[in-house]
Amino acid sequence: MTQPVTLTVGPRSADLCGSDHRALQAAVDYVAGFGGGLVRVLPGTYLMRDSLHLRSGVRVEGSGEDTILLKDASRTSPLYLDGDYGEEQITLVDATGFEPGISVTVTDDRSGGFHVTVARVTGREGNTLLIDRPLQADYLVSAGAVAHTTFPVISGYHIRGASVAHLTVDGNREANVPLTGCRGAGIFLYRAHGTVIEGCAVRRYNGDGISFQQSNDVIVRDCECAHNAELGLHPGSGSQRPVISGCRSHHNGRIGLFLCWRVRHGRFTGNVLEANGQYGISIGHKDTDNLFEDCTVVGNGRHGIYFRPESEPMAGHRNTFVRCTILGNGPEDAGGGAGVRVEGFTRGIVLRDCVIGDDGSGRQHYGVSVGPDAEPVALESVTFRGNLVAEIHHEGSQRTSRANSA
Repeated sequence: MTQPVTLTVGPRSADLCGSDHRALQAAVDYVAGFGGGLVRVLPGTYLMRDSLHLRSGVRVEGSGEDTILLKDASRTSPLYLDGDYGEEQITLVDATGFEPGISVTVTDDRSGGFHVTVARVTGREGNTLLIDRPLQADYLVSAGAVAHTTFPVISGYHIRGASVAHLTVDGNREANVPLTGCRGAGIFLYRAHGTVIEGCAVRRYNGDGISFQQSNDVIVRDCECAHNAELGLHPGSGSQRPVISGCRSHHNGRIGLFLCWRVRHGRFTGNVLEANGQYGISIGHKDTDNLFEDCTVVGNGRHGIYFRPESEPMAGHRNTFVRCTILGNGPEDAGGGAGVRVEGFTRGIVLRDCVIGDDGSGRQHYGVSVGPDAEPVALESVTFRGNLVAEIHHEGSQRTSRANSA
């Protein structure tokens, strides 16, 4: 049997020497040309002025904390001409620093989410840049159309069976403008089925840590997402059967684990969601039939687990939590947080063998708090411990149980 191709890349003493995105991409593309294989990224700091674009069947493996992919500082210019939907070029007021081979984000005051365009610059003539994909919307000068040199540090589009392991992404948050998780993150996947992300750390990205959209059967294990501006882990937009295990998502600006729209039949095991600005876990639009096991949700700024308000046909039904520990969630100043807060017309939520309580901080006032339209949560062998106001509170009914002081 033919052995898969293996190639090393690094600042020195490697098959391919270099310390920026160009060297990394050359190695990945070379191995992809043989149908797949392994790229070993040697210790060093690699300056990223474009994404490392993953390829089908190629595994990229670093040395953990010693292999750092550092996002370059972003540059910004207003558009000089409107960018029209489907156009494959943009004209800037000042194209200084927008060189071929780097990536750009194009947006205006009206666009957001998937209506932002992230593309690679393939050529330049004066202040006009050619880009490698059509614009996703009309970007009007009158609406503040602008281009930034922002992009995912690692990305995978329209691929299968890629993997990335033991890399550290430094998003250089202070020197970059924001890019949301619909089109960017420290590690970002779009229609990248069966991709495996393991043993990676994503820190200080001005957006999300790890985001995958419309990508089925993605596995994320033993990763860390910390101090990112928005979300830590963001499976979304119809991503089916995700497996996220052994990850720690902490001190992110908003949410540790955000199930976006239509995330179904996922398994989330042994994750720690800690000290995020709003919620440890957020579940909402058509996010159904997911299993959460052995997760720890502690010290988040509003609620530990939050079910977003949705109508009955579109709520996050039939999600089950087993052996989860949910402690000390809520605002530090006024209190009032809940371990589990269920809003909308949500049905079929089960908590089994879980521990829900305050940790002595005085932040978690309610164990389980249910809105007036939601179905009561099924509680099976749940231990409540020191929730300050009530163990169980159902708005608009008499289903309120005072917390134990123990």
